[in-house]
Amino acid sequence: MTSEPSIFTIPARLSLVEELAKGLLNDYGDDPLALSRILIFLPTRRAARTLREAFLRQSEGKALLLPRILPLGDVDDDDALLGGVLPGAQGESLPPAIAPLERTLLLSRLVQAWHAAQGTGTLPDTDQAFHLAAELAKLLDQMQTDRVPLHQLNDLVTEEFADHWQITIDFLKIIAEEWPKVLRARGVMDPVDRRNQLLGALVDQWASHPPPGPVIAAGSTGSIPATAELLNTIAHLPQGQVILPGFDQAIDEESWQALDPSHPQAGMQQLLDRMDAHRDQVCLWPNLADDTDNPRDHLLREAMRPAQTTDQWRHLDKDIIDPARADICRIDADSTREEAGAIALIMRQTLETPGKTAALITPDRELARRTAAALRRWDIEIDDSAGLPLAGTPVATFLRLIVEMVQERFAPVSLLAVLKHPFCANGSSPLAFRQFARQMELAILRGPRPAGGTEGISHALAQKDRADDLNAWWQTFAQACQPIIGLFIQPHCGLGELAKAHVALAEALATTSEQSGSDVLWQGQAGETLASFLEDLLAHADLLGDMPPANYPALLEAALVGQSIRPQWGRHPRLSILGPLEARLHHADVTILGGLNEGSWPPDTGSDPWLNRPMKQQVGLPLPERRI
Repeated sequence: MTSEPSIFTIPARLSLVEELAKGLLNDYGDDPLALSRILIFLPTRRAARTLREAFLRQSEGKALLLPRILPLGDVDDDDALLGGVLPGAQGESLPPAIAPLERTLLLSRLVQAWHAAQGTGTLPDTDQAFHLAAELAKLLDQMQTDRVPLHQLNDLVTEEFADHWQITIDFLKIIAEEWPKVLRARGVMDPVDRRNQLLGALVDQWASHPPPGPVIAAGSTGSIPATAELLNTIAHLPQGQVILPGFDQAIDEESWQALDPSHPQAGMQQLLDRMDAHRDQVCLWPNLADDTDNPRDHLLREAMRPAQTTDQWRHLDKDIIDPARADICRIDADSTREEAGAIALIMRQTLETPGKTAALITPDRELARRTAAALRRWDIEIDDSAGLPLAGTPVATFLRLIVEMVQERFAPVSLLAVLKHPFCANGSSPLAFRQFARQMELAILRGPRPAGGTEGISHALAQKDRADDLNAWWQTFAQACQPIIGLFIQPHCGLGELAKAHVALAEALATTSEQSGSDVLWQGQAGETLASFLEDLLAHADLLGDMPPANYPALLEAALVGQSIRPQWGRHPRLSILGPLEARLHHADVTILGGLNEGSWPPDTGSDPWLNRPMKQQVGLPLPERRI
């Protein structure tokens, strides 16, 4: 280990991955095996993919043995190395990480047990317990990420807080006292705890036995304590290097000392303190020109000044403002639809120049979806890094409509939503099936509402002078629905039974004269992702116990929240949609900042359902402003 840390930075105006690839090729490009001996840590999987593409561009398509590139996951938990084994760490000795859905279902059962123990006589609905369990899981991850012992929750409430906070803390004993027992009994670990231990094992091993090859950590600011420890270790390795993204080398000392948690340099300041390093020790990445007087950098530095030093604005050289604003255009839109249309036009215009790239950076997912839809007018499929919500895909919508139809006892609106869905055929051709659906709509569903259930529809049809083929068509449909109807009339039923009957009905209704229902539903990325989700749900359904069948639709909706489909391959090579954090390592010729509205960017900090701000400070959790 070395006494002086090796810390570099690549200015924010440059592409970190491009400059990193260029620098490594300059240093190691002559030896075809040298690059393969380098280990590189990046924040996310997408950043790792972008770096591979940068190596390809910088080498002009020449075959290379690339470095080993791993994501640390300090930006997006979905990208974290929560299940794998880091190089050199003895992860085989650790229990496996518990599956997310399994954890939420187990916590749901603990929530229901806690309410039952209170003796109030009322228990939360299954979907309400699931929502509470999901929020408990978030708190659990946050505390483990920041290494706050769970037992500190027991001594948290003092006289300065209202009495109802004591009830909240008693409820949180579910994770402080009961949850560790559940984990031990099942022989598993929380994913974040496992990641922390993997990173800790790697830090311990490298402290005594440094790796033989170069190790580079680029783009991470060490927002996770375990990650910060790893960065500290890498910076002191004989062949280690830490590359900070957009570190401001020209910020004045007074502003540096006055940084608040929401300032973009605050996280790197905290990391340098952990490394025992001074900001003067941060060097510019080799082969880069020192351009600390860049007008735009200067303007942004002034705009982000801490409030304590804004008196320096009176000395601001106004001559830097105009060149700093060159090539910047501001568009005020009256609606999200208009904004998405303007962004789509800008991106479409960018494609007119060969090789030119454009990126939309926004935290507003509705704006991102509208922009992607607008681009489809020109047959442009764009890759949204946040993915598409699984619940909004056609196959998931079909399943949700089916269970809603059964719950509402075949009310006309919910029934027609299923009958007219493109996936619904029930063994015939989709065209013939929808012709019968229109006939039935005209016959009985546009007048007085029939009685509930399939029997009510059958009775209404019997009152009409209709051809026997329409009655036969309806009886075939009603017969397919009988198994799940039988479950819904029971007072309690297992989640697994309901899910199996639900899937069976969906496959039966999706069957055509030429294809089976499984071939229709579970194809494509959306179908495969939903099938995997349902398999996971069925595998862990017994953990929840019996439930009122009426709660099943809401529980399914709650379980689908947060599930998304991310394209396995980027849809367009020159256009992309990114979130603000993920965009740190991305560079485009045209950068569009969308959704710059109060409450969207930066987002509202919101209120924690469990701990207020003084409580967070008391236990050592960061305030929500840090994420800004």
